[in-house]
Amino acid sequence: MAHGAREHRYAVEVVWTGNRGEGTTGYRAFDRNHEIRVEGKPTLTGSADPAFRGDPTHWNPEDLLVSSLSECHMLWFLHLAAVNGVVVTDYRDTATGTMAVSRDGDGQFTEVTLHPRVTVRDADMVTKVEKLHTEANAKCFIARSVNFPVHHAPETLVAPG
Repeated sequence: MAHGAREHRYAVEVVWTGNRGEGTTGYRAFDRNHEIRVEGKPTLTGSADPAFRGDPTHWNPEDLLVSSLSECHMLWFLHLAAVNGVVVTDYRDTATGTMAVSRDGDGQFTEVTLHPRVTVRDADMVTKVEKLHTEANAKCFIARSVNFPVHHAPETLVAPG
């Protein structure tokens, strides 16, 4: 670890809730449902992607990975906007991810694309926004930790009035 760096630790408990009474006696004998718990926070209900016999109404690891990248970028972007005099009045992202799965079931993400739609207060702030997206991508802890590209297709709007 670099001189002067700080460590942050995170503790998450994942509890399988999908035992129907026979455990994992067969591929179809159990549910993929689970709970994701962090002390002091609401419990998330998780499962596998529906393509892998999961419950489509629950969060899956792939959803959480894509949302982590989107959320991290947004938080860095908003911070950078605030310290650079760019007043953001709305931020929405419809992030997408692509995962390739081989015939033997191995797989990995090949890319994620963020589509942030940012509304700023004044038209003179628009030119700074693209630079802030680039800087946010470079600073995002999650994007820096993955081994696939995180692309950006931003759109900038100016608030009416």
